[in-house]
Amino acid sequence: MTEIFPESLSKLWSLWEIRVMVILSLILQGILIVFGNKRKYSTSKWLRLLWLAYLSADWVATVSLSLLSKNLSSTNHNMNSANADDQDQILTAFWAPFLLLHLGGPDTITAYSLEDNELWWRHLLVLLVQVSLAVYVFLTAWAGQALNLLAIPVFVAGIIKFAERTWVLRSASSKHFRDSMFRRPDPGPDYARYTDELRSKKHEGFKVDIERVDEAPTIGDFSFTAPSIFPNTANLQHANVFFNIFKRLFADLILSIHDILKSKSFFQNRSYYEAFKVIEIELGFMYDLFYTKAVLYSLNGAILRFTSFVSIISVSVTFLVMIEKQDYSAPSIIITYVLLAGAIILELYAVILFLRSDWAVLWFCKHKIAAHLLYPVISHMPLAENKRWSNVITQYNLISICCEAKRAKYRFLEKVSRICRKSKKPVEVRRELKELIYLQLLKKSTCAPNAEGYKKLRDRRMDWVLQNEKCIEKLGWSIGEEFDLSVLLWHIATQLCYYSDQEKYPNSFPDPNCEASKLLSEYMLYLLVKRPFMLPNGIGQIRFKDTCAEATEFFKQRRCQRSEPDRACKKLREVNSDEILPAEVKGDESKSVLFDACKLAKDLESLETKENWENQKKWELISHVWVEMLSSAASHCRWNHHAAQLRHGGELLTHVWLLMAHLGLTEQLQTFELQKAIVLNVR
Repeated sequence: MTEIFPESLSKLWSLWEIRVMVILSLILQGILIVFGNKRKYSTSKWLRLLWLAYLSADWVATVSLSLLSKNLSSTNHNMNSANADDQDQILTAFWAPFLLLHLGGPDTITAYSLEDNELWWRHLLVLLVQVSLAVYVFLTAWAGQALNLLAIPVFVAGIIKFAERTWVLRSASSKHFRDSMFRRPDPGPDYARYTDELRSKKHEGFKVDIERVDEAPTIGDFSFTAPSIFPNTANLQHANVFFNIFKRLFADLILSIHDILKSKSFFQNRSYYEAFKVIEIELGFMYDLFYTKAVLYSLNGAILRFTSFVSIISVSVTFLVMIEKQDYSAPSIIITYVLLAGAIILELYAVILFLRSDWAVLWFCKHKIAAHLLYPVISHMPLAENKRWSNVITQYNLISICCEAKRAKYRFLEKVSRICRKSKKPVEVRRELKELIYLQLLKKSTCAPNAEGYKKLRDRRMDWVLQNEKCIEKLGWSIGEEFDLSVLLWHIATQLCYYSDQEKYPNSFPDPNCEASKLLSEYMLYLLVKRPFMLPNGIGQIRFKDTCAEATEFFKQRRCQRSEPDRACKKLREVNSDEILPAEVKGDESKSVLFDACKLAKDLESLETKENWENQKKWELISHVWVEMLSSAASHCRWNHHAAQLRHGGELLTHVWLLMAHLGLTEQLQTFELQKAIVLNVR
């Protein structure tokens, strides 16, 4: 290093490298605890940089411990001497247990992704190695001074923190999470004794009648009494009840018929707002279980947290009052103060976050006395207004993407323009859209009273909607077996109908179903392009690119600008696709469906001209088809993909998936009916 940098700079770095790394470790912990929980409700791409902080935090803390060990091993000084450098060595060794605290991580982010939970055993191995290294630093710097003894309580807090994180990762791993769902084995009634009793009674001459009695499931009372200081907590308590049942979906387990009947009886008597609110809270709980230390929100967890907090406070007070500071260098003293203050602030911040969480409200609802005692503190916190997901959907519009943008003067600006053109700001999931989805799923759940009925509906997919409206013969060709084909066809057709009606009905435009259809069509295309793993398998990416290539060439020839989507759609509608089918011209090489979608748009418009439909009825049909596509995609998406999206602000698709399960529209349901209990009547 001295050959590259001046000797003075090398000496300065070797003097400050440990100090810089320790402070950097504390800064990274602050970043993680402040921004870790924002992933639950934010779709900002800047939060992806949290991945860098997440990886760097462990690396910096580990390197800092290694530097401390190397620094102590390379010195031959006697630690009992009064030399200022030796005293500084003792003080820097005091920093080792604080690095264990940092390795334990904040409460708001234990795992960056689900895969981190699966590697909990590796984290346990790192725990053993790092604790051994910290103990080595501690023993090497041992001089029998008060400062050495002060390190012991911090060691205890650090080990608790690190052990907490390892336990949380293990609990959230797929195997252990699944195992935690299994109830205690139930052998049931003693069948052998039952048959012996039956035979004995008959042998004694008694007449025995066997009566079968239906075991009706207990629906339960969903009314809760919460402390008056917590308004609007009923949905939170309902969500907690269902969360403890429906979290089995995230372990790939089935639900009992009792669970489904209980859930359906609740959701079928609620408004769309309450239904989506309960789902939102449930998924917030799931996020906490997979990515935070929420599993420790219990009595044992509180005891551990109190122990570590008391340890840090006692060490800080003792260091401030009893330790002589003149024996150590000023920079080392300042850094020690920063570490102590940082540890206290991080602990207090964690407590504040807990008091603002849904978990705290649930606890206070069960312990009214504690809630009233803490009222002066918690009354100023927006407990019931926590953000639990982004409540937005990202939009992708094929026609806007393919329209020619105004040519930029420089190539760099042209590239930036192309990137911006392809990305569209997420839009809020409006109440009208939620109501449309909820009412359609509610209608479907009444048509599928059991798992077998749902399976038939699922196999029929979108044709269920078309058959109800008696237009399956006219439009049935657009909803074949390939899901991505249907999405592309209906996306383009929806855009064409949207801009056509905007021109034809300027005074009464848009219809609520029209706006909802456009939002869902652009959301489903976004999933097809950016989240294909959440949709049924297919060649959606290939079809999308081929369709974009054909559309781009078409719009380029007709000089359609991005600012003129209505003109671009008009040009597409002018193409005559009735005389010869597009597939007969293109063959099988290109998978583009551009002009097939134009044909679908004309078929939809003909419902008004030839079938005498009202414009409102046409858009009602289109919106119902899109809801059916959304629910079909949700049911085909694996639980781990739904869980993975919780850390990106959440997806509407995941909320629809869980709502469908609550309404009995799921395959993860026992297929047999309720069993009948046998009662013996002896006469």
